[in-house]
Amino acid sequence: MSDTSPRIGLVGAGGIAYAHMPGLLRLGPVTVYALDGGSELAAAFTSAAEAACSSITVVDSLDDLLAVVDVVDVVTPTFAHAEVVRAALAAGKDVISEKPLARTDADAADLAERARDAGRRLYPAHVVRFFPAYVRLKEAVTTGLLGDLAVLRFVRSGAFPTRTPWFADRALSGGIIMDQMIHDLDIARWVAGDVVRVSAVSVRGGENAAPVEAAHVLLTHASGAITHVAGIWGPPHLGFSTEYSVTGTLGSLSHSSRAEQDYVTDLATQDALDGFLPQIDPADDPYGTELEEFTAAFAGGPDPRVSAEDGIEAVRIANAALESLETGQPVSLVPAGAEVLA
Repeated sequence: MSDTSPRIGLVGAGGIAYAHMPGLLRLGPVTVYALDGGSELAAAFTSAAEAACSSITVVDSLDDLLAVVDVVDVVTPTFAHAEVVRAALAAGKDVISEKPLARTDADAADLAERARDAGRRLYPAHVVRFFPAYVRLKEAVTTGLLGDLAVLRFVRSGAFPTRTPWFADRALSGGIIMDQMIHDLDIARWVAGDVVRVSAVSVRGGENAAPVEAAHVLLTHASGAITHVAGIWGPPHLGFSTEYSVTGTLGSLSHSSRAEQDYVTDLATQDALDGFLPQIDPADDPYGTELEEFTAAFAGGPDPRVSAEDGIEAVRIANAALESLETGQPVSLVPAGAEVLA
């Protein structure tokens, strides 16, 4: 490990922290603060830290963490993102925040503004932009291989995240749309451009011990393209899977994770990931790639493929879908930066 390696602070120790930790340890020493589970997280990665010539230190407070790190990676529950990111920015740290950037539109915009005012960088961890199948899709669109996009369809499914009750509370997590489907809402905007209209429906059933939920979101892009996103939180035995089918005037491109090799990671933590996160190829870890790209940008490298503004827009689209659920009506969005006529 180089003497110039960043000192990284990881705030949170839930399931997604286990996905971040291997990549973080390759970048520098990691300091962990979490209300619960910090020591267990560190113990699970003792061998990985030694193999990476790195280290893990667990501290008792956020202030203790902020005093000794250069970069903060926020992996707390969604409703706590804004508070922790504000504290990190106020302490002069560059920040990575798990998706969504914040639970509300106002908080997401405020965090980006605070980062600009502090001269710090803030990146939302929209990791699906780093998965190879979605990189291929972006390249196919950017190079014109598919022509003008017309219809896009995305599906994401996995077990209902029952280990922590806040996931089921829509006010805290945003439910399946904000927590799970926001990945595909972001990808749709990434490849097909600004979204101007959002409609959504959802249904929840099952027993309290084994809930299930499904949602459908329809996006109209400024270009005229239409995106359909479907999300499923199913029973405990439902494995994580993703798929897409994108059609333009010159051709189509499809992906199904079920048709790809089922990699088993050596995280020793796969159980901790529950059924709502994908298995990954250890040789091509998108979480690690994401973190490397972000920390390189912090060190003066090129801008990464996802920005704070992208995080703001993903939250806006997801919250518009939630509004549509409540009202039963489509919601119109003004594209970011567009002038609003009086």
